[in-house]
Amino acid sequence: MSEIVIHGVPGSPFLRAVLATLEEKRQPYRVRAMAPGEAKSPEYLALHPFGRVPAFEHGDFRLYETQAIVRYIDAVFPAPALQPSDPRAAARMNQIIGINDWYLFPEIARVIVFQRIVGPALLGLEPNEAAIAAAAPKLPTCIGALARLLGDHAFLAGDQLSLADLILAPQLDYLAATPEGRAAMRGTALSAWLERMVARPSMQATLPPDKLRQVA
Repeated sequence: MSEIVIHGVPGSPFLRAVLATLEEKRQPYRVRAMAPGEAKSPEYLALHPFGRVPAFEHGDFRLYETQAIVRYIDAVFPAPALQPSDPRAAARMNQIIGINDWYLFPEIARVIVFQRIVGPALLGLEPNEAAIAAAAPKLPTCIGALARLLGDHAFLAGDQLSLADLILAPQLDYLAATPEGRAAMRGTALSAWLERMVARPSMQATLPPDKLRQVA
């Protein structure tokens, strides 16, 4: 069987999403851990020309972009299925992943999580409160939209685990460890959903490094 190798910076929520997907599929893999600045090295840019993480290798097949990677994993290793067969549930899953990729991560989580957790833990930086204050007002819109989409379902796209849950859970696990994230999620159905997700073996097997968890 071809070896699966995932290149990424430990603690990246996108790396964790890919690893959790592989854990759900019970597929063996190897992580090539990278230092934060290594994503811009010539060697890594040969794998991912945009210098982001993760990058993925399955034998001689190379792939980047988290959505593409997890969809590939789900197609190649079909059980258990992580994409709904119902068109409406599949569309809902895609919508939720889009909320993460276009709004939650770039506009909110990237800023707040870096300032509250990553910067202090890995770089010894003090939080930039002005940057946090600029990002925080956008948080209730994203959390509110996700909570409404979750509704009374067990998972984000319905009653079965999907790629939406595995991509969103690593992001919200970090956000829930910040004062801003806790305040936004308090009293919403997302809090109970996140507790259930974090308790899954796939999430427990892919916890961030101790340094990040201690600051959080």
